[in-house]
Parts: sequence; structure tokens; C-alpha cells
Amino acid sequence: MTTVARLILGAVLIVAGGLKIGGIQQSVMAVRAYRLLPDPLATTVGYGLPIVEIVIGVLLVVGLLTRVAAVVGGLLMLAFVFGIGWAWARGLRIDCGCFGGGGQLESWEEPSYLLDIVRDFGLVLLAAWTVRFPPGRFALDAALGLAGGSRDREIEGDEDE
Repeated sequence: MTTVARLILGAVLIVAGGLKIGGIQQSVMAVRAYRLLPDPLATTVGYGLPIVEIVIGVLLVVGLLTRVAAVVGGLLMLAFVFGIGWAWARGLRIDCGCFGGGGQLESWEEPSYLLDIVRDFGLVLLAAWTVRFPPGRFALDAALGLAGGSRDREIEGDEDE
């Protein structure tokens, strides 16, 4: 189960970061649209977020520093849940910019805040699972002896049965 959880979270982060990095100005615009951060900080976050998402996603997919990556990925998802909830509560009509794009919606477009929040909270749960349990199969952590103590090996052995 942990392997599946980390692969899903990792793949989502890689795809989201990859789509944003291809349109970095839109990433900056999406962060600014939330009106949560001062412009200079929003610009920095807009440029840096895609890189962080890709790095954390790759770490999760290969299973390296899995728990640390899952904590960072889970915190990112919580920040996204907060930001989307903030926009919704403030009556902003924006595209979340989760997978590229972002900014103000056209008058005929409807925001998908509830769906975005549910999706991101589900990813928070996957991150929590990944933090709680050993990294699972095909993780570099296990091959490098970074998976944890004997308790982790016992759980991991139980997981394989």
C-alpha cells in the first residue's frame, strides 16, 4: 500500500510541477491570484513551486528520503487545501493553477473548489500513510538501508505477505 501511496503522490507532484514549469509566468500569475502573499514573495513561490514539486515527486517515486519527501509533499498539499479554501471563502473566482494555468476565471467558467480540496486532501492522506509506514517495495531507501529500524522491517515483511 505504501508503494502505491508514494507513487500516486509522487506522480501527481511531477505532473503538476512539469506542467507549471512549462508555463512559469502562468505559475506566478496563479500564485498571485490567491492574494495571500505580497507580490515579491508570490513571484518567488511561483518560480520555485514547480521545481520543489518535481524534486519531491521524484524522491517519492524512486523512494529516496521517502518520509522526508512525504512530509514536504503532505505540507504542500495542506497549503494547497488552505489556499483553495481561502479563495473560496473570499469569493475569488480563480483557477487553482494546480496543473498549470491559473488566474481569474472567465465569467462563464465555474470554480471547482470542492473537487480541488477533496483531491488535495486525499493526497494529504497518502502522504500521511507514506510517513507512517515503511517506504514499500522498489524504494531506494530500503536498498540503501535508510528505511528505518527493525520495527520497519517487521512491518515491511508483514506488508509483503
